Amino acid sequence: MEKHPQALRLFALICITFSSLLHIVEAQDQKGFISLDCGSPPNEPPYNDVQTGLTFSTDNGFVQTGKTGKVQKEIESLFPKPVWNLRYFPDGIRNCYTLNVTQGSKYLIRALFVYGNYDGLNEYPSFDLYLGPNLLETIDLSLWGQVECSRRSSTNPYLRLCRYPNDVSDRAWIPNFNEKNWTQVTTNLTVNTSNGYNPPQVVMASASTPISAFASWNFTWLLFPSTTQFYIYMHFAEIQSLQANETREFKLLRTSKSTLPPLINAIEIYMVIDFPLLETNQDDEFLWDGLNCDNSNASEPPIVTYLNLSSSQLTGIIAPGIQNLTNLKELDLSNNNLTGGVPEFLAGMKALLVINLSGNNLNGSIPQDLLKKKGLKLISDGNPDLICADELCANKSAGSKKKSSVVPIVVSVVVVVVLGSALAFFFVFRKKKTPNSADPRTTRSSVPAIMTKNRRFTYSEVVTMTNNFEKILGKGGFGMVYHGTVNGTEQVAVKVLSHSSSQGYKEFKAEVELLLRVHHKNLVRLVGYCDEGENLALIYEYMANGDLREHMSGKRGGSILNWETRLKIVVQSAQGLEYLHNGCKPPMIHRDVKTTNILLNEHFQAKLADFGLSRSFPVEGETHVSTVVAGTPGYLDPEYYRTNWLNEKSDVYSFGIVLLEIITNQPVINQNRENPYIAEWVGVMLTEGDIQNIVDPKLHGDYDSGSVWRAVELAMSCLNPSSARRPTMSEVVTELNECLAYENSREGTSQNMTHRVL
Repeated sequence: MEKHPQALRLFALICITFSSLLHIVEAQDQKGFISLDCGSPPNEPPYNDVQTGLTFSTDNGFVQTGKTGKVQKEIESLFPKPVWNLRYFPDGIRNCYTLNVTQGSKYLIRALFVYGNYDGLNEYPSFDLYLGPNLLETIDLSLWGQVECSRRSSTNPYLRLCRYPNDVSDRAWIPNFNEKNWTQVTTNLTVNTSNGYNPPQVVMASASTPISAFASWNFTWLLFPSTTQFYIYMHFAEIQSLQANETREFKLLRTSKSTLPPLINAIEIYMVIDFPLLETNQDDEFLWDGLNCDNSNASEPPIVTYLNLSSSQLTGIIAPGIQNLTNLKELDLSNNNLTGGVPEFLAGMKALLVINLSGNNLNGSIPQDLLKKKGLKLISDGNPDLICADELCANKSAGSKKKSSVVPIVVSVVVVVVLGSALAFFFVFRKKKTPNSADPRTTRSSVPAIMTKNRRFTYSEVVTMTNNFEKILGKGGFGMVYHGTVNGTEQVAVKVLSHSSSQGYKEFKAEVELLLRVHHKNLVRLVGYCDEGENLALIYEYMANGDLREHMSGKRGGSILNWETRLKIVVQSAQGLEYLHNGCKPPMIHRDVKTTNILLNEHFQAKLADFGLSRSFPVEGETHVSTVVAGTPGYLDPEYYRTNWLNEKSDVYSFGIVLLEIITNQPVINQNRENPYIAEWVGVMLTEGDIQNIVDPKLHGDYDSGSVWRAVELAMSCLNPSSARRPTMSEVVTELNECLAYENSREGTSQNMTHRVL
């Protein structure tokens, strides 16, 4: 695979089932086409697809990872040959297709995905597609499962498409057969299509028109999110012979003197996807989770300046490929299992200011040139066999036997695996388990211990307080939660880490240290913790009324939460979140705000819980933290998901989803709705201007409409695609208090079905 300065990279994250063709169009004949039959045998010669007339070849030279398979035999007849093979990616975090392109040219990329039960599991996968470092689309094949099944008993819609060679650019044109209020008209005459966009003759020779001359003509399509920008191109040609007394005239709508309804021959819709991230400089490209880049010059690719691979279970030597990162300023390889000597080439990396090699098994002598390098901070303690007799060593490591002053922020920038020494360095150097496979018992050894001994319980005390784990309160990603008592009187909830949990010691430590230093009436109080060998537990104050979602869904039974009570709960939740953002030093971002993490005590006072994913917020003028994306689908800020840039507005987005839940009592994602995602569903309903269709019908209209409208508008402002345009949590608290004042001021407020909140 040849390196190319303008190579176009198609990324797929998670486990891709990639079936079965990848198609790029550059020109008006196959001379500019790349048509790949993904997963076909590497030695199979190119072949001509009878349905499209396109010549397909193996993808073997365009991708270096993945495995090959075939869709089930009974599905083959539903699709042309290029779909029968597939390439899937069970290993690795990211897998890439690399395609050479020419700068300044325009390209049409088509990828077709068919699950086809190739693995016999009947489990539809979902995954992300990237172009370079930018998110292109999230593919969830489960949303299309029923469509795929319906093809078994109907004409394959794939074959009904009009594409190449009828369309010289191989755009796919789909006939509109299903709209009951439309009819189709056609002509055998030649239609002039020379409008600069070259729609196919066969497409322009047919048209759709409303059945009634006076009927409205509606065309709808789905946008996600609803604020997405788009371009729409409509193609019109009169293909009927009109009588002397007939007129067809419209400006998207039929004019008053037109005797015939509007007519449209074809429509193209293009969604606008922002690509704010430039690809990393070619010499700096690696597939690492701990990268930070300098992209201050928007006209040039970002340059890697900081690499954090601390506590990443690295083994082997420090490979020479690292010297390719010529602009690297900070290198953190601490708390791994690296062996061998400290390489000489580190001294030749002119930009390096900080090197942290502590907590490894390095040996031999530290190179003198490295020790003498001016302006370099070298931390090397914790390597028992590393020799450093020179007094310069003490100077370089001054203070390092105390807690290291280098406190790196783990970052993640989507970058590319390249060939040569960089690729060799990746395979030799980065032998890191995926987060889901990490054993909390092994990962904790590389994490600094909790810095306080206060409120620490032994495991035997945990067993006693829970009466040998007798009563289960619930279960989360961390593990089981049990009821307990401290000193025989104070009720507590005891969350015990499961050894099979995907969360580990880092999350445990983060939550303990945060809750030991923050105190607010709307944050769940940490009574204590257990950190004894393999046994980890968090002991919280007991929240007698469970979580908010249980009450909204009716699982708790009892009365329905009325509007006033719901507002009080979200006000209190917002106050807790506002305290994290503004009252903590340094400020904190929760990262997992959702209704199951809003707990209610015996008085229905709301408190935020579950701080295992929380992160410190940037200070001193910084605008965001770059970090691995974490959170819950549906609540996750799309800007954070797309860019890995975390700031307090990510919590604001999640809180906006919570607001919509308490207003609508609808699931965040419901595949039975026409618009499955709650934000999109509410956005569509708002266009109709009827609040009754949005508000939870179980409230039976017992609310101040002005209060509800303000809450809906506030929620939608929290969901603005641009984080900069979202309100702060302080502004959210103020606005929610206004909503509560509206509700409390209305005459005849019903007190029935009210849970009192103190």
